Amino acid sequence: MKKQIALLLAALTIVLSGAAGFGGAFLAGSFANTSVVSQEDATVYDLNDVPERDGEDKDADFNSLIASPDDDPSAAMSLLNNQGDTPEPQTAKPQTLTIPQIAELASSSVVEIYTESVVNSGRMGQFVTEGAGSGVIITSDGYIVTNNHVIEGSARITVVLSNGDEYTAALIGRDSKTDLAVLKIDASRLKAAILGNSDKILVGELAVAIGNPLGKLGGSVSEGIISALSRSIEIDGHMMTLLQTTAAVNPGNSGGGLFNGYGELIGIVNAKSSGTDIEGIGFAIPVNLVKAITDSLINHGYVLGRIDFGATLVDVLDSWTAMMYRVHTTGVYVSRADSDSPLQAGDRIISINGKQISNSADVYELLDTRKVGETLTIVVSRNGNEVTVPLTLRQEVL
Repeated sequence: MKKQIALLLAALTIVLSGAAGFGGAFLAGSFANTSVVSQEDATVYDLNDVPERDGEDKDADFNSLIASPDDDPSAAMSLLNNQGDTPEPQTAKPQTLTIPQIAELASSSVVEIYTESVVNSGRMGQFVTEGAGSGVIITSDGYIVTNNHVIEGSARITVVLSNGDEYTAALIGRDSKTDLAVLKIDASRLKAAILGNSDKILVGELAVAIGNPLGKLGGSVSEGIISALSRSIEIDGHMMTLLQTTAAVNPGNSGGGLFNGYGELIGIVNAKSSGTDIEGIGFAIPVNLVKAITDSLINHGYVLGRIDFGATLVDVLDSWTAMMYRVHTTGVYVSRADSDSPLQAGDRIISINGKQISNSADVYELLDTRKVGETLTIVVSRNGNEVTVPLTLRQEVL
């Protein structure tokens, strides 16, 4: 019996020694081949070794747990079961970082973005306007995610790293619906952000925003908490489900990073509620959505499966707006249509597949349930007459 127990103890010691020598590591995500790897929780083992005392048999302490043959065998089995052949693994969250530690870990993955756009004006002629925002490095070879509204319409995009190095950026792809865009700079060995898991965020968790507020304060850090997880916010006619935070965000923070207490990227800042009596209400795109959209933009240049409606819509929901557009009836109007679209500029959309349309959000909500290749039946008001037109949905390619 002692010999068997000694062998069991020796095997257990080898297992525990291997476990104690094991170190945690994580892989930085690479978008080069369409996938992103996020940091995982470390697996640790609780080791409770009994120190050996001088001059005593190595098996003495373990033997004291084993009943003699004269004792109750059920008690002996109970002791053996409680001792266990191997320790039970436990999953432990890493220790949360201080705000200075988060800033040190994440700041070098956040960049400043400056844009130039050419504007044509009948009165002023052609002139250049400038804009600014933020971005987050998502791969070490130069892919950067930002907001679509930061770079939309830009003729030139400049990226400034945290060390001051400047690069001209190429636009890889953008998606107006999720307000995301991917840029690429010709650089290597960059510090990419560690991507977290926005499905595991809890209300009340620490949130740290890093960005370029006012377009001139790059690398600014502000802290707060996660106020809510799934806020439905309408932005530019699109309903978005966003994280809400109390971390201070300002114009120029758009496209920057929102990080958790472990220094992981959990969101891309994209909006702020503003007003005389409004403070501490900012919003960010959850990182899990960011992963999916940027992966598709990098590999295809567009979001695979995203529907192209072939027309731009405008909401005319009050008399003032109706007067501005010189129409007599409120509703959803087509302001621009592709040359091959059955819709025409000036059409007022009455219904789609029998569903009454009150605003453009109704249209986008319906499109979310459809697939590329499906045909919709649209009833419009055109020149005072109701007209029914079929519209086949196409893949959106920007």
